[in-house]
Order: sequence, then structure tokens, then C-alpha cells
Amino acid sequence: MSHLPQAAHVRQHTTTSIISRIRAGFAATLTIAVIASLGACGTAGTSANGLTKTTFMLSWAPDTNHIGVYVAKHNGYFKRAGLDVDIVAVAQAGAEQSVNNGVADFALSNLTNVSTYSLKGATLKQVLQVQRKPSAIWCSLASNTSITRPRDFDGKTFATFGSNESDAVIKQMIQTDGGKGQFDKVTVGTSTFQTLSSGKADFGGFYATWEGVQADMYGPKLNCFTEPDYGVPGNADSIGIITNSKTIKNNPKLVKAFTQAAQQGYEYAYAHPDKAAQILVDEAPEANLKLAFVKRSMHVIVDGQYWGNPKDIASGKLVFGTNDTVSTQQYFDFLANAGAYADASGKVVRTAPKAKDLVTDRFLAR
Repeated sequence: MSHLPQAAHVRQHTTTSIISRIRAGFAATLTIAVIASLGACGTAGTSANGLTKTTFMLSWAPDTNHIGVYVAKHNGYFKRAGLDVDIVAVAQAGAEQSVNNGVADFALSNLTNVSTYSLKGATLKQVLQVQRKPSAIWCSLASNTSITRPRDFDGKTFATFGSNESDAVIKQMIQTDGGKGQFDKVTVGTSTFQTLSSGKADFGGFYATWEGVQADMYGPKLNCFTEPDYGVPGNADSIGIITNSKTIKNNPKLVKAFTQAAQQGYEYAYAHPDKAAQILVDEAPEANLKLAFVKRSMHVIVDGQYWGNPKDIASGKLVFGTNDTVSTQQYFDFLANAGAYADASGKVVRTAPKAKDLVTDRFLAR
């Protein structure tokens, strides 16, 4: 996510944008040889109090996408499941590679990233899907009056981290809106907000549930467009919890215990957004988050039903955490048709990975 200089009192550390954060898989240099040489050793062990030690890796800085894990730890759900969970900062190699090579047992990721890594030889599976609809927004500064709709991105400069995926999305949005789909690109250094404010780029990618809230509360104001409104099918933001297939095979009890405790944490956060916001602020002091901001983010998530219809969850029609392979497969097929997938050698892959092969719901509480 982008760091917002004007909102330094919200968080003081520099973060990155949506393009590097959730969709980092398309810029990954992970090779089959690297995966094979590292193997999945896992981090689980036994602590002094008899709990099973396990590690959850953040996928970026602490935010409301991670909130259910913090709630599960704070409220004792992990402890009651027999787990001593260490929440750790994302490694330089990334959360996906860290889970694949056994540095972490679990992490927050996205099924699109899992699909990308699968083409490079990884053995990851998503065991709990948190987000059920896209929250990506593609924006210009509101002060840039030359952009009023996606086709106005034509001929403009895109602040990017080099993702084939984001290029495909922007091209589709422009063409759906009647444009040619031609744009220039500049690589973002530290902040998409800063890049736009400096005039080096005209538009970039953010999240409605985080950067969108920052911009609304603290500025600069944005003019934004969403993917579903402009021809991008499916759910690009299938955020959820991943583990390694080897961990599932070798330690299914661990996977079940972690998944169900995290599931309970997210359900609590969805039902009690203000209390969950306070927990995140207290449990992640290094993030320097302001309570009012985190509360607003959670209410955007709840009001927008980003994690599912609360009535369906309450009635049992929807089991929270169930993986939605239909909308994710639609998005995978779009990426494959756009030539955005590549194998470990960099060769374009035109056949989309199968979403159903990259998930499992067997560990969810029902």
C-alpha cells in the first residue's frame, strides 16, 4: 500500500502500493530450482508452556487485511487451539516464497499470487479466503482534471512496479471505456502518492479499504475507478491465508487448528469492527496506526461487504473463509488471455491455472 506523507500521523513507516503488495507474484523471480533446493521444513515446535509454536508472516505492514490474525491472538483463540503463534514481518523474499520454503508456516496472500507461484513450481494452497470481491481502485489525483474516466489514462503515465498483471488490467479498463489502451509507465520508488504528487506519473493503483480511506480522511483527494465497472472479470483480490501443501500433508492438525482460530478471529472482527480496530492498534504498535483511521477502514470493509454478506454468514448460508474458485477462475482466465502469466523461465503461459487445485476448505469450522 502507498505511504501517504500528508498522513504521517496515521503511520510513520514507508509502505508500497497495491501493485507490489497483493500482486507481487507477477514480478516474482522465483524459479523451480530455488524452490526445489530450499524445501519446506516448517517452523512448528513446542514452546515452554506446551503449546505448538508456529509462524504467521505478514504480507506487508499490519493493516485491516491481517486483523483477524491479530484478533485471534489477542482474544486467545490460538492459545485455546493449542498454538503459540509468532506474527512476523514479511521477509525480503516475500510471504509466498517464505511459506513455500518453510521459513513461515502460514501467511496472508492472495489466490492470484498462489496461481502465479504454482506456474514456477511452488506448492502453496489457500486454506481460508478473507476477501470476496475486488477492492482495487485505479486513481489519479483529483486535482488532475485531465482524467475523468479510464479512457483518459490513454497516453498518460502509469506509476507501476512492473507487473504484467496490472498492465493487463489497465489496458482492459481503458479499452472497455472506449480508449486504445496505450500508456507510458514509470517505476515507483517509495510511494505511489509521492509519484503522482511529483508529476512523474498520472495514475496508479490503491486499495479502497486502506489508501482510499487515507485519501478521504487526510488527502490528497483521489479520482478513482474500479475494475468490475470497466470489463475486468472475477475477483482479483482474493485475499486469504496460505500454507504449503507439504505442511498440510505432514501436519494437518496444525493447519486445522490455525485455520479455525484465524477464521474465528476474522468473524469476530467482521461482527465487532470497532473492537477489532482497537486490538490491531494495540497489538501492532510498530505500525503507528491511528484508531480513527483503522475504525474507518473496518467500517468500509463491513459496509461494502468485502468479506461476504453478514446475513449469509449469520444464517450459515456462507461459511466464513470458504474459497470462491468461480470468481477467481474468471480472473485467472482473463490474465491468461492477456498473456500476463509466465513460467519459471519467463515463457508466457496461455493456459490459466485451475483455482480449484490451489485451495482447500477442509480445515474450516462449519
